[in-house]
Amino acid sequence: MPPRSAKPAVASTRICFVRHATTPTTGKVLPGRAKGLHLSERGLAEAEKAGERLVGLGPVAALYCSPLERARETATAIGRRLGLDAVVERGLVECDFGEWTGAELAELRKKPEWQAVQLHPSGFRFPGGESFVEVQARMAGVTEQLCARHRGGTVVAVSHADPIKIAVGDALGVPLDLVQRTVVSPASVSLVLYGPAGPTVLAVNSTGDLGAFAPPALNGQRRRRAQEPA
Repeated sequence: MPPRSAKPAVASTRICFVRHATTPTTGKVLPGRAKGLHLSERGLAEAEKAGERLVGLGPVAALYCSPLERARETATAIGRRLGLDAVVERGLVECDFGEWTGAELAELRKKPEWQAVQLHPSGFRFPGGESFVEVQARMAGVTEQLCARHRGGTVVAVSHADPIKIAVGDALGVPLDLVQRTVVSPASVSLVLYGPAGPTVLAVNSTGDLGAFAPPALNGQRRRRAQEPA
């Protein structure tokens, strides 16, 4: 029996941030929060594959997603593999790009403000939209909420590139002005362990096998099965 003064250990929570899969405009247009953008055929296949990979992590307590169609469709495909229904979490939504919503990236890169987006995001607000500082606060809030709801469990959160970059950068303690140095590809997984001593980033932009990040007990079971005679 532990002494009465001992405090119970606080269980760590794993959040798997998944970027939505490919759409017809990925890499070409800044869609933002505009409605009506769905996954491409390639994206649907990517989402299914992401679900297969996430099964390797072991039991998942809950599946959340941004309210935008491309994120919900990605989460639905993942949910089929995990046996979970996706729950819409508005805090995971894409950045509000304001007047830049729907603009072609090739044209946006010609703007002088684009340098600020890449090199000084902490001081930039999208015209008529959200600032990176606001996205950072929003993602910190939703991360705290998910950890509180699912203490000790594993959560999958389907979101968008910039919010995930910012959440991962926050976990790493990286200044906001450096988050654009991180790549977050469609259907990639970035895995963060949130524990009592602070977050630990286990994977960023992973598009491969996730079995190495399964709980030790689950990996032990797999090794024993692999060693059993056929």
